[in-house]
Amino acid sequence: MDALSKIFDDIHLNHSEYIYLKAQNNWAFQHQEHGAMVAYIMMHGQCVLHIADKQIMLESGDLLLVPSGLPHLCTASQNAVFQDATDIHPLFDEKHQKTIHLESEQHPKHEESLILAIRGRVDSIMAKPLFNALPHYLHIHHILSSTAPEWLQIGLQFLAVEANQIRPGRDKILDHLVSILFIECVRDHIAQLSDSQNWLNALTHVELSSALAAIHGQPEFAWTVESLAEQCCMSRSKFANLFTQIIGETPLAYLQQHRLRLASQHLRHGDLSIQQIAHRVGYSSETAFSQSFKRSYELTPSQYRVKHTRL
Repeated sequence: MDALSKIFDDIHLNHSEYIYLKAQNNWAFQHQEHGAMVAYIMMHGQCVLHIADKQIMLESGDLLLVPSGLPHLCTASQNAVFQDATDIHPLFDEKHQKTIHLESEQHPKHEESLILAIRGRVDSIMAKPLFNALPHYLHIHHILSSTAPEWLQIGLQFLAVEANQIRPGRDKILDHLVSILFIECVRDHIAQLSDSQNWLNALTHVELSSALAAIHGQPEFAWTVESLAEQCCMSRSKFANLFTQIIGETPLAYLQQHRLRLASQHLRHGDLSIQQIAHRVGYSSETAFSQSFKRSYELTPSQYRVKHTRL
């Protein structure tokens, strides 16, 4: 499995849902959800999305992805809205697959807009390297034009079918469709990157991607700088220097942090013993694993498990 595929496998995208927002006049909605990716496809009309002190104009056919659940506000225009913005966070679970009407009597009047809002939950700890490397939002223009990629056309057709009838396997299909949508957005962003020293570039780097795929594919293996360099068909020194230059940390430091993130996932969602988790993420000693884990998370593995079981 290639590096980018393994990254998306690790973050466990699930519980994907979508709603249609039919908005009229001077409307507004907001969303904030830790551990969720959200995408908006402007089916028709236009709006302004406010995020991280920026205003982004969305026009018919545009797609905007908010990867890390950052709080944002969407309004009909740049005009002030004098009523509370509708929080759409709970609507994904309460009104999934439905059309939500957002109307306002406020002036000025605006043409009706239709927005397809899609949400997929992710493991935010496992997704941390990805979220840190991505910008606050990804904006793709005119994605619904006649030249739209075939994957998107097929995906939207599937969404339309699933909206009209509930069929067996629907949740799994939806998770796959949302995964495809997010992966394509990330691939599009990587293709346009001008910053060579970006973790995302390593995912498609001719040589380094093999090391990342190895680390994420076999975290339990006793990797050394030499064995990772062999995966990339590079000398030890050249590999170590290139990895540190692009990733921003040494190969073994990156390996350790990935192992500990993976361990945190097992502690939060699994029933494996501490010893089993230690071995699964590449530690031969439970004591060494516990010490390393506590240095990073300021809790022992047992304390961390208890804390997150209560949440």
